[in-house]
Amino acid sequence: MTVKTNPGAPRAATIIVAVSIAVILVVSLWYLARPQPLIVQGEADATRVDIAARVDGRVATRSAHRGQDVKAGQILVTIDNPELLTRLREAEAARAVAAADLKRIQVGTRAEVVDARRAALAAAEASAKLAEQNYDRTKQLTAREFASVQKLDEATATLDVTRRSQQQAKLALDEAVNGYTAEERGVAQAALAKAEAAITTLQAQVAELTVKSPMAAQVYHTGADPGEYVSPGVPLLTLVDLSDIWLRFDLREDLVKDLKVGDRFDVRAPALGDKPIAVEVRKIATRGEYAGWRATRATGDFDLRTFEIRAYPTEPVAGLRPGMSVYADWKKR
Repeated sequence: MTVKTNPGAPRAATIIVAVSIAVILVVSLWYLARPQPLIVQGEADATRVDIAARVDGRVATRSAHRGQDVKAGQILVTIDNPELLTRLREAEAARAVAAADLKRIQVGTRAEVVDARRAALAAAEASAKLAEQNYDRTKQLTAREFASVQKLDEATATLDVTRRSQQQAKLALDEAVNGYTAEERGVAQAALAKAEAAITTLQAQVAELTVKSPMAAQVYHTGADPGEYVSPGVPLLTLVDLSDIWLRFDLREDLVKDLKVGDRFDVRAPALGDKPIAVEVRKIATRGEYAGWRATRATGDFDLRTFEIRAYPTEPVAGLRPGMSVYADWKKR
């Protein structure tokens, strides 16, 4: 039996193998030669506000908890400070005293006081007249040598004292009739104003014992629990404004050389299904010196600074929250 062979079959197989090898080589070379994607990663962030009180005290209640949504004006924390409340009551009592003193001055001298001083003046005048008569008699007797010089000296001194007493009584009566001076009224008014200012200051401090939310936000962090003693300026909790979310990237300066404020590009968030999110650059700021240092060549040791890029979504993104990771293909932006 004779078997016939096709001399073209080995040649065709060789061509197929050669073509396959060539295709594999071309694909491998293309894969190795193609530019690799440059993926940069960032993080979503939002405006955070530290809430603190201007007074010290012990935390009485804390109605807000981490992750809770709060409204503007909602009570977050109450602080207990009995000493401050006592100072407020003392200031209110001091204001009452100052107000009563001002009213007394404005009313003027009582009629009973005027009558009493007028009577005192009459008595002083009578004493002065009697002393003057006694002085005249003693002077005549001394001239006739019926009285000693010592008696005359005593009468003279008594007359002088009674005349001075009469003058003092007249001045006291004039003071009662004329009433208080404009300067005294001014001092009383200033004392009342000072007392009212002290109350206003203490009332403002007492109002700080109730800490309220300045805006609609979400509680990000709580720093004080009920029973803890807090000082002025120490954050009690931190709020985050979910309506003001941005994306932050920390990039080397060689990546931001062509970037400017107002540029737009797309990012993706793995937590949101990698759907594209259009963002706009609104801030390009350098980070601390030598942050992200990287030598650009083997000699010379030039360094590349790191810049903070802040980009805002052009449209509200549902579900985007601070802390979520985002990334972008920097070469295709």
